[in-house]
Amino acid sequence: MNFFTLLSYFFIYGLLGWCVEVGYAGIKHGKFVNRGFLNGPICPIYGVGICIVILLLTPFKTNIILLYITSTILVTVLEGVTGYAMDKIFHNKWWDYSNQPLNIGGYVCLLFSLVWGVACVVVVDLVHPFIAMLVSHIPFVVLVIFLVLLSIALFADLYVTASAIFKLNKRLESMDKIAKELHELSDQLGEGIFNQVAEAMEKQDETKERFAEASAEFKEKTQNISEEVSTRLAGLKDVPEEMFSRIGGLKQNYQELSEKRSAVSRRLVRAFPKMESRKSNEQLEKLKEKLVGLKR
Repeated sequence: MNFFTLLSYFFIYGLLGWCVEVGYAGIKHGKFVNRGFLNGPICPIYGVGICIVILLLTPFKTNIILLYITSTILVTVLEGVTGYAMDKIFHNKWWDYSNQPLNIGGYVCLLFSLVWGVACVVVVDLVHPFIAMLVSHIPFVVLVIFLVLLSIALFADLYVTASAIFKLNKRLESMDKIAKELHELSDQLGEGIFNQVAEAMEKQDETKERFAEASAEFKEKTQNISEEVSTRLAGLKDVPEEMFSRIGGLKQNYQELSEKRSAVSRRLVRAFPKMESRKSNEQLEKLKEKLVGLKR
């Protein structure tokens, strides 16, 4: 098996995997959802996974039990490594099996691993012989040209998607910073108002206590205290006005960030409704509702 033949298998099984994902999502949600990580009709993890299975496990084709066991283990490892790597690279968890029994970190679970094992057996025994026969009938020059064009499109798609994800992460981080600053300003504003009012009330209480001791002295102290309270209240008006101005600006920035429309971001949150952000998940959940109305 030469490189170009293997590459052709990668694209074919990547396309078939995308079709399976779209079909599954269509049955589950009753509508079309592009379930691929990329914008084009391909799921690279399927292409890579099936190619590895074909290369390593074809010798076990005659022993269906051994083929099933090794396929299950191999595909489980591939899915787990892929999920973990994507999590570390993009700081997002793209799928989550945490609600499934016997899962490992939410990246893999026993149920789906067993299903992938069956799928691999079907591919090796039934599907791949037909695919290999079709590819062998394509003229070599035509195959190479076609694969070069597909590879260029794939890398362009990968670049666009990765750029969009990094931009989305920065957007979420900015939204998270704004949200935290708004919370801090709100706390400061509330604390400032409380302190000013408490001090003013304390002064009034002190004045009432001393009224019983000396009414003449009371008038003089009342005037001094009233001036102090007025000064404090005047300062109270100035501080909130400045804070309110800052809060208004932050809210406007937050709204602008949350209302930005990105076709890739919208598609990704539709394709991976359980996607989680490691750094700004609260903002991601709010953005999901803004973009596509997704809720947990």
